[in-house]
Amino acid sequence: MNTRKFLILFISFSILLFGCSKKTTTVTNEKEEKSMEKTQKQTMVLISTNYGDIKLALYNETPQHRDNFIQIVKNKSLDSTLFHRVIKQFMIQGGDPTSKTARKGQQLGAGDLGYKVPAEINSTLFHKKGALAAARDNNPQKSSSACQFYIVQGKTYTDQELDMISSRTGRQFTTAQREVYKTLGGVPFLDGDYTVFGEVVEGLEVVDKIAEVRTDRNDRPLEDIRMVVKIIEE
Repeated sequence: MNTRKFLILFISFSILLFGCSKKTTTVTNEKEEKSMEKTQKQTMVLISTNYGDIKLALYNETPQHRDNFIQIVKNKSLDSTLFHRVIKQFMIQGGDPTSKTARKGQQLGAGDLGYKVPAEINSTLFHKKGALAAARDNNPQKSSSACQFYIVQGKTYTDQELDMISSRTGRQFTTAQREVYKTLGGVPFLDGDYTVFGEVVEGLEVVDKIAEVRTDRNDRPLEDIRMVVKIIEE
């Protein structure tokens, strides 16, 4: 084979090899992107009440709380529980298993499932209006109740009020968080003490309606507000 023919064959083979390599890399990148999309996809949960539906997205940044919530939704631990603690401009709380059969006026909030979820407190996940967070007792580890949760209603705050909260708690708010607390609202003084693990994506008006109901001295609604909870996207 003469030198000219060898060069032509070598160049052709190199182009073919490069083309195959480029195609393989493209396919690999597409697979990685699809895998990443799947990993980042959020689980959606629907809470249905006689006041309307609340659609929630669970955060992937708090995997233990996410997985626990998915588990108790699937095994129907939350179905027929009440929003048993409602405080206007603060939050609506539910998930106490003893509320399923509670008599009128019975004080609620002590029920649990026999275990706790380790704290996953993340400074980027904060108590804005619509935040989904885990209730807890006063344990020093700040571990969460396995079943009781709350959804933030809150109120708006001024820069001066946020400065006072920062001074008292040592919690520093980012510029973006300050803007949310000043416009949308929330409960900034809870940041750093409770695990926020999701947020309302549809139905904030339902949270507002529930927050308006009449309650007794223990903040329990005078009329029972039961929930049915299901996974709608996973």
